[in-house]
Amino acid sequence: MYLDTLGEPLAVGNTAKVYVVENKAVKVFNDNLPETESVNEAYKQKYAYSCGIRVPRVLDVTKQGGKQAIIMEYIRGETIGELLSCNPEQAEYYMSMSIDIQLRIHQIEGHSIELMSAKLTRQITQAPNLNHDWKAKLLEKLESMPMESRLCHGDYHIYNLLMSDKGVATIDWVDGSVGNPCADVYRTYLLYSQLSMSIADMYLQLYCKKSGLSRIDILEWAPIIAAARLSENVSSESSNRLLNIVKDYM
Repeated sequence: MYLDTLGEPLAVGNTAKVYVVENKAVKVFNDNLPETESVNEAYKQKYAYSCGIRVPRVLDVTKQGGKQAIIMEYIRGETIGELLSCNPEQAEYYMSMSIDIQLRIHQIEGHSIELMSAKLTRQITQAPNLNHDWKAKLLEKLESMPMESRLCHGDYHIYNLLMSDKGVATIDWVDGSVGNPCADVYRTYLLYSQLSMSIADMYLQLYCKKSGLSRIDILEWAPIIAAARLSENVSSESSNRLLNIVKDYM
């Protein structure tokens, strides 16, 4: 299996491309990532699998044309995001389904994977567009926040949920960590708010109703998670939007 024989990618993300070869999914990472990216993601995905979460089974961590790659079980299906786009009148149904899965993830006591506090500290420290004083304030706030040991996906949204005839699988575990579900929920809300405030508000309202968590406790994480997202340099995300969130909530 070689990179030049993989054909056209099935999906293209911010950090990798996914191909299907011989009924296996091959995730090939971009060159600009740390050399440990594939190993870390594979470990987190294996951990989620071991906890009973429906995820693609990791088969191998290798290299393709000099690039890091993970070979995993190929799950044929459509993302919940694609299904919602085709059936917008069923938005609440699909959002509710996604929240039920996220709640099950958050119920798991996490062990042996990256601590959310360490991950967020690293991201805030590396974030561009923030001066030393802002970073110091944000790190101080992070230190004051309640930390738990719950499993969190870190990039949870309806396009990372793949529906097949065997159920829904949660994909893309590279940002997984152990910490406070409120932070994970705000991250999801932040991603949705970039595209649709109505979807974002529906999500937050439903999550609070189903979980019993308070909207105030979730929004308390806003400046920390927005600042951390600045470090990702996502071309589709506005750094000004994120900076405004940081300043509005601090």
